[in-house]
Amino acid sequence: MKKNEIMTKVNRTFGKVGFKLKKHSPEILAVTGTIGVVTSAVMACRATTKLSSILDESKKEVKLIKFAAENPDQLGEEVEYSKEDGKNDLRISYANTAVQIVKLYAPSVSLGTLSITAMLTSNNILRKRNIALAAAYTAVDKGFKEYRSRVVERFGEELDKELRYNIKAKEIEETVVDEKTGKEKKVKKTVNVVDPSTYSVYARFYDDGCNGWTKNPEDNLYFLKCQENYANDLLKSRGHLFLNEVYDMLGIPRTQAGQMVGWVYDEKNPVGDNFVDFGILDLYDERKRSFVNGYEKTILLDFNVDGEIFKIL
Repeated sequence: MKKNEIMTKVNRTFGKVGFKLKKHSPEILAVTGTIGVVTSAVMACRATTKLSSILDESKKEVKLIKFAAENPDQLGEEVEYSKEDGKNDLRISYANTAVQIVKLYAPSVSLGTLSITAMLTSNNILRKRNIALAAAYTAVDKGFKEYRSRVVERFGEELDKELRYNIKAKEIEETVVDEKTGKEKKVKKTVNVVDPSTYSVYARFYDDGCNGWTKNPEDNLYFLKCQENYANDLLKSRGHLFLNEVYDMLGIPRTQAGQMVGWVYDEKNPVGDNFVDFGILDLYDERKRSFVNGYEKTILLDFNVDGEIFKIL
């Protein structure tokens, strides 16, 4: 194998290792910082066990210096020791004691400082990555909305909805009431249906366990429409509304995304639809039609959020 090929392989290997380390650097720094903080605490505890001996030696030395300064005649005629000498020796003694204490705790303090720095660096890296992800999402979301607006402008809302939800014709059986006999019967009809995979990540089922849900489909529809109207009133009065607030109205568990995304109301320069829509009256969805007609007790709600509120505002 040639030398150049060997060097190329070595460089690629180091490049891959370096990339993986960079990719997982927040986790590595966080774990390292945590271990370092624990270790520094243990080291500080061990250092404290040696502190008493240093302080005892310092007390003995200070006591001797004070005794000599106050009783110079007991040191002998050949020894001259004034109070000023005592003050200087006390300063030196205190300084030496301080240096010993600093040396005693220096390793644990240094390790603790480095550990905290590692944890802060980890947090800073994650924060920068989240900012970059949010910026990328905002750009994609903006581009998608601009694309949809151009489709609506040129081809109309119907075609836009067909393309967005991958609407296809399907033959279904539907329960209807016979006008002559008053009995329910099933009839076959061809309808346009939505591809379930096209629902957004914010879609949630309204079913048993949610606020206001009953076994009566008509009551459920009435409750949802009231909550939708209330959400729109809040949006207009405050100018913004978070998705989690709507989840709360319906008794749906909050999500991390729900505390970031929602609706913004701006009458002059709208950034979205300028209203809250639960997606109840979606005529292309077979189950939603059944819900509205009173044959289904549950419904999959898909909310028309405008995007990340903090970025929009």
